[in-house]
Amino acid sequence: MLSLGLLGYPLLHSLSPRLHGSAMHSLGLNGEYRLYPVPPLPGGASQLADIFLRLRAGEIDGLNVTIPHKQTVLPYLDALTETAQSIGAVNTIYHLDGRWIGDNTDAAGFQSDLARLLPGTSRQPQALVLGAGGAARAVVYSLLAAGWQVTVAARRLEQAQSLANSLTPTGKGRFFARPILLEAAAIRHLPAPVDLIVNASSAGMLPEVESSPWPSDVPFPAGAFVYDLVYKPPETAFIRQARAAGLSAANGLGMLVEQAALALERWSGLPVPRQAMWQAVRS
Repeated sequence: MLSLGLLGYPLLHSLSPRLHGSAMHSLGLNGEYRLYPVPPLPGGASQLADIFLRLRAGEIDGLNVTIPHKQTVLPYLDALTETAQSIGAVNTIYHLDGRWIGDNTDAAGFQSDLARLLPGTSRQPQALVLGAGGAARAVVYSLLAAGWQVTVAARRLEQAQSLANSLTPTGKGRFFARPILLEAAAIRHLPAPVDLIVNASSAGMLPEVESSPWPSDVPFPAGAFVYDLVYKPPETAFIRQARAAGLSAANGLGMLVEQAALALERWSGLPVPRQAMWQAVRS
């Protein structure tokens, strides 16, 4: 029986057990998906170490990782995939050839959902990413790799600078993120036009559902598409702000489904039916 789970904190409102349970059922897999709430370090250090002891003892077959541990798990792993190494954050842990590997399916999950929601553009598009944690790293990485010009806004400028300096994806050209403070004055002076605004911070998550990362006294850029990685509640305060300004907006449910499906494919070696996962979360 597959023993899988989610490591993070808090996890009370996570949809991951429902997502993976439905997918495993549709695949005919015998398994369970549990929640492993571990507080941030240093308070949760002993619990985190215990989880990895259980992983290496064979009690757990694979893990997803969410806030606040996408970077704190790195020292516990034997290797990272190229994507996880480039991003510097992990959301999926799986076993391969006797080693525990850290992967990041957030980047591909975000890229897949964004392609579903936004048509392509002939010019080099501009994106503003709010936040500079583990989720933001995956978003910025995928946007840079796809040729976007990216500005990263964070409450602490040094955190935005660290993210921008460490992400250097290559491909058709080479692009770098521009760090700014997440404050009204800096956002007002963004180069126009801004095509996409992504909330990759924890603002708006349960239980702080009325919080928004967007300064209330700053108008949204005209014509921008707004994407909030937060999916619970389905309509966040940030999304309400954007729609009130006449913008199109979406939450991160599509990214959640796609990154979860990719993770389960790592663990099971089987193609995962996305439709079963969509039905589970929409219900």
